[in-house]
Amino acid sequence: MSMSEIELIECYSELKERYEKYLKKFGVSLPRLKIKDNYTKDALVLIYLYSNFQKPVSKEDLTNFLGEYGERPNDVQQARHLGQQKGWYIISGQRRDKECEEYNVKPGEYALISVEKHYPNFTNLKRTDNLSGDEWEFLKKQYNYRCATCGSVEGEPNIHYPNITTQLQKGHKDPNKSLELGNIIPQCDQCNRQDRNNFVYNDKGRVIKIANPQFVLRSDKKIKKQFMIYSKRIMEMNN
Repeated sequence: MSMSEIELIECYSELKERYEKYLKKFGVSLPRLKIKDNYTKDALVLIYLYSNFQKPVSKEDLTNFLGEYGERPNDVQQARHLGQQKGWYIISGQRRDKECEEYNVKPGEYALISVEKHYPNFTNLKRTDNLSGDEWEFLKKQYNYRCATCGSVEGEPNIHYPNITTQLQKGHKDPNKSLELGNIIPQCDQCNRQDRNNFVYNDKGRVIKIANPQFVLRSDKKIKKQFMIYSKRIMEMNN
C-alpha cells in the first residue's frame, strides 16, 4: 500500500498533534518526516503502523511500504526501535508483549496500539545521563578499562567478537532506576545490548535479578510452569 505525499503529511500531522498532547512529556521521540528531500524510515514505519492502527503489520508489509519511497531494506528494525527505545506503544510478536494475544499479533508482526500512552517498558527518562566525563573516566579506570561482564578491553578486539573493537558504554545495573553514579557499570556494546532491560547486574557485571517479568514469556514451558509455582508461593506468603 502506497500513500500520496498529501496523505503522508496529513497522517504525520495527526501523529504530531497526539505526540505533542500526550507523549512528548514522557520523553517519547518523534522522528522527523524528512531529511532534505528524503522521507526518514522511522517516520514512514510509524505512519504505516498508524494507518493500520491496532492491526497487525508484518515485516514484509513494512519492507514493501518503505520500498515505495526509497531503497528496499533487507531487515526492517525501525518498528522495534520505535517501541522500546523511542517510546511509541508498538507491540512486537517476536518480543511477545503481553498485549499480543489481544491484538492477534504474531511473531514477525507489530502493531501500534495507542498514541496516548507510551510503551510500558520505555526507559528513556531513566537513561538521562548525569555522569560527567571525569566521573565516567574514573569509573572505567576502576575496572581497568574492561567490560564488567565479559572483560573485553576498551580499544581492543572484543573477546567474543574478535572482528569488533571494544567500545565501553554506560550500562545500567538496574534498568528500572536512573542512569547515575552507583547504578552504572562499564559494559562493551555487545554485553550492553543483550537483554539490557531484562536483568539487574551487580558491580561485577553478573546477573542477580530479573528486571522485566516479560522475559519469562521467552522461556520454555517448563520454566514458565516453575515461574507460576513460585509466583503462587509468593502470593500465599504475602497474604
